[in-house]
Amino acid sequence: MIDRRTVTLNVDLGELPGEPEELYRLATQVNVACGGHAGDVASMDRAVALAVAAGTAIAAHPSYPDREGFGRRSVDRAPSEVARSVAEQCSALRSIAAMRGAVVRAVKPHGALYHDLSRRPELVEPLLDAVVTTLGADAAIVGPPGSPMAARAATRGLRWIAEGFADRGYAPDGSLLPRGTPGALIEDPSTAARQAVSLALAGKSGRRIDTLCVHGDTPNAVAIARAVREALASSGVLA
Repeated sequence: MIDRRTVTLNVDLGELPGEPEELYRLATQVNVACGGHAGDVASMDRAVALAVAAGTAIAAHPSYPDREGFGRRSVDRAPSEVARSVAEQCSALRSIAAMRGAVVRAVKPHGALYHDLSRRPELVEPLLDAVVTTLGADAAIVGPPGSPMAARAATRGLRWIAEGFADRGYAPDGSLLPRGTPGALIEDPSTAARQAVSLALAGKSGRRIDTLCVHGDTPNAVAIARAVREALASSGVLA
């Protein structure tokens, strides 16, 4: 059993038109799509404004430049090209946040890029360079527990935030079930809440979890985020 500790609740947002404002109030941190898989100047500005109004932390949510595939498919690009795209996306969000007096405090890669950083080690250092160059050495990195990238971030003095998913199904080996397979998405709020508390208290595959994610594009996202937040708070583990 992992020592009990507090966790935050993060929500991926800025991806769809007319996202419910309540999601911004329920989240501890919002991960804002910044042009790679979704998002533009108007959507980023709306997301930042809502986060500022709610007092919610802001993170960049960059991806492979793949709007057609919503960033959820691997793209065969050189590490330098991926890093350049990530830097452009983070810079765009940073500039919009600055105009509203806000700071982008973290980066959470999206979709296929999130997973490829554990499978393609050649991507890690260029991406960390892009983060430090655009957002500074104080920016935290959000990623899966046990990722090889965590050690590289630590050697550079970057804070690593290990993430679990409240609304995604896990395989017995601790990996996420591929989207499109049975059980990959958890749409029932009570089921998501139970999983969130379990991850907060026991971690995943013997590793601590620092933050729980709810995807803004999951059906019932508001109800799920509300149930997860209430369950974490009731269990005394919500930061």
